[in-house]
Amino acid sequence: MSIFTIGYEGLDIDQFIKLLKLGKVDTVVDIRELPLSRKRGFSKNGLREILQANGLGYRHIVALGCPKPIRNQYREDGDWSRYKRDFKRYLTSQRAVVAELSEIAQESHCALLCFEADYQMCHRSMVADAVQQNCGLQVNHLQAGALKISSPAQRHLALA
Repeated sequence: MSIFTIGYEGLDIDQFIKLLKLGKVDTVVDIRELPLSRKRGFSKNGLREILQANGLGYRHIVALGCPKPIRNQYREDGDWSRYKRDFKRYLTSQRAVVAELSEIAQESHCALLCFEADYQMCHRSMVADAVQQNCGLQVNHLQAGALKISSPAQRHLALA
């Protein structure tokens, strides 16, 4: 079994759905703190309806979104190392939620959703790593034109 991640930056809703189907995803787990988007089809309610119309489930787990103070600090200073450190610290306080997500991921083929196209520059890679550490699932990243399979060690090197 594996867990997927996906970002919708640069995709329209049809491309997004095609990527999900390529990965044989059953459930999209939205880990944006605020599941809103100016991009048509990617706000919570509209996205849920489109996914359901395509036979896919939708869950929103607000506790796995990046907290606003951490996002704001990153916008201010652009310090990715600090962002990672602060988000990982926050994530350790969400062990029960990570365990819940791990159960979901073991029961269905799910994809963690956020905005950024590059999983290496998004908190979803850290959430996926936490799930992998919790239950051993392989992490796969759905991206336009490619399916990336990576390990935490590869991401650690890429994010260092």
